[in-house]
Amino acid sequence: MKAVVIAAGEGTRLRPLTEDKPKGMVEVAGKPILTHCFEDLVELGADELVVVVGYKKEKIVSHYDDEFEGVPITYTHQREAKGIAHALLTVEEHIDDDFMMMLGDNIFDANLQDVVNRQGESRADAAFLVEEVPWEEAGRYGVCDTNKYGEIVEVVEKPDEPPSNLVMTGFYTFTPAIFHACHLVQPSDRGEYEISDAIDLLIHSGRTIDAIRMNGWRVDVGYPEDRDRAEQLVEGDLEVDADPDEGEQADATAE
Repeated sequence: MKAVVIAAGEGTRLRPLTEDKPKGMVEVAGKPILTHCFEDLVELGADELVVVVGYKKEKIVSHYDDEFEGVPITYTHQREAKGIAHALLTVEEHIDDDFMMMLGDNIFDANLQDVVNRQGESRADAAFLVEEVPWEEAGRYGVCDTNKYGEIVEVVEKPDEPPSNLVMTGFYTFTPAIFHACHLVQPSDRGEYEISDAIDLLIHSGRTIDAIRMNGWRVDVGYPEDRDRAEQLVEGDLEVDADPDEGEQADATAE
């Protein structure tokens, strides 16, 4: 299975750490965030890494060249920062089957394999990890709206008034159906083409979307303090209590 890594961001909120490098090259525990991502994806069985680059892309290309631990790397270029759905369309010609996608500013120690397994078992059109976050933080992410049965009925990107505190993390699996949805997405109020809107289109078209509760931890490295927290977690200086109910599936559509 190929793995797409979105690593085109400038990381303005991470400054001064990103003044001379893209945010994927910011180091956590002695190595770039992207190295953490690549290691996870190779462990999950990725046979090719398709990396979307943009801001200061030469820093990424020169560091990794054309392979990582024997796995070939293909680069695509997002020329303008227009959102994740827009970035994903740059890889369309390189993908012809189910694939993984990871946001290149996230660090995980979680049940990523469960997402890959679910994609293979049910031929879902998408699967992704979700986690509960504090309500005041939910507006930073793609938020999942659920019905009374706990099924995900809508995803909303960075809402001012989140309908829940259940959010998408930065790891997904898709079939190529996601590309058609990305082509249909319209710019959000932020002027970006949101991956949450593409997933929402799949949900409302009757596609099967599986959301799996995260067991473990992840850090979305958006601010310098996030980088510090990620480093503490990676190095074992900070522990996160696991929710005993995590790891269960929340279905986005009735099958």
